[in-house]
Amino acid sequence: MKYCKKCLQVDTRPGTKFDDKGVCPACNYFESLKTVDWDERRKELDDIVAFGKANAQSGYDCIIGVSGGKDSTRQAFFVKDVLKMNPLLVSLGYPPEQVTQRGVDNVSNMIAHGFDCISINPSPKVWKKLMRKGFFEYTNWAKSTELALFSSVPRLAIAYQIPLIWWGENAALQLGDLNVMGKSGSDGNNLRKMNTLGGGDITWLLNDEIKKQDILQYNYPSEKEMEDANLRITFLGYFWKDWSLLDNGNFSALRGLDIRNESPKDIGDPLGITSLDEDWVGLNQMIKYLKFGFGRISDYVNEDIRLGRMTRDEAIALNKKYDGACSPKYIKSFCDYIDITEKQFWEKVDQSVNKDLFEKDGENKWVPKFEVGVGL
Repeated sequence: MKYCKKCLQVDTRPGTKFDDKGVCPACNYFESLKTVDWDERRKELDDIVAFGKANAQSGYDCIIGVSGGKDSTRQAFFVKDVLKMNPLLVSLGYPPEQVTQRGVDNVSNMIAHGFDCISINPSPKVWKKLMRKGFFEYTNWAKSTELALFSSVPRLAIAYQIPLIWWGENAALQLGDLNVMGKSGSDGNNLRKMNTLGGGDITWLLNDEIKKQDILQYNYPSEKEMEDANLRITFLGYFWKDWSLLDNGNFSALRGLDIRNESPKDIGDPLGITSLDEDWVGLNQMIKYLKFGFGRISDYVNEDIRLGRMTRDEAIALNKKYDGACSPKYIKSFCDYIDITEKQFWEKVDQSVNKDLFEKDGENKWVPKFEVGVGL
């Protein structure tokens, strides 16, 4: 395990590859922004807007997938107020046992600002079965729900004949998941190749109880379906100088976004601006930390290091304090939802811990073998 020489990105992140100087792709991309011709990039953006307006077959000229959170709120306002487009918002709804009141209120806040929004709600019974399956097969309850989240937007775009989808950040450039990289920095048509989607394979979801017709919303459109629909996915973050967790959070909070007020030691988030619509993503971030040696706080501090808001030493201290943090109450509520005991939960998590990176201490807790900022 090695750390980027500039930030705290680790080479254990799926899909990433450091250069021969030991620098991660995200840091190299940030450095390249200093020489970007932003006028030229705006022309590219204008061409994409023109494509959307010229090819839409309905009254909407683009689609934006939204959760009501900081990123989707800022995107929606930008598309409507700056690009002067007429977007249709698409929200994938969580089951009642999972969605937070804050999440419901934040989507309502977006609609109240004058947006049309369609909510897609997959069967809660199937959702729970797939969540449990994902946890026991991959120690990742979100493996199925992420399929539904990413698939619902292009599926609706095809159905409504709206060929332009706006997405947020390009994970290849801004996070370092190089599998996502398309023909250009703005091209999002390779989303299917991201680690989360696994190429769009859904065969693992099927069994005697769950048939293909039960999981239509989890089925990412094929490349042929997208080509036939002339579908174009574009990363908006590629066109913004100030795309960041903090900037998006500030923008959205000023427009009614309700954020978290829990302690960072309970949610691993010092600002309370991520995963607002449900409580179990933090649990998955804890598991990700035990698998790969990085969690939610890493993305925060890496951005702040690049933007000069934080030194690498300050980031290391914050990382040591909060990475992998998750309140026991969220673990309990998750276990109650998928009908397992907390003992079963930890037995499964313990099987998936990267033993090269972690070991148990005298209190039977997993502690890192690596030194944050240095590695193994």
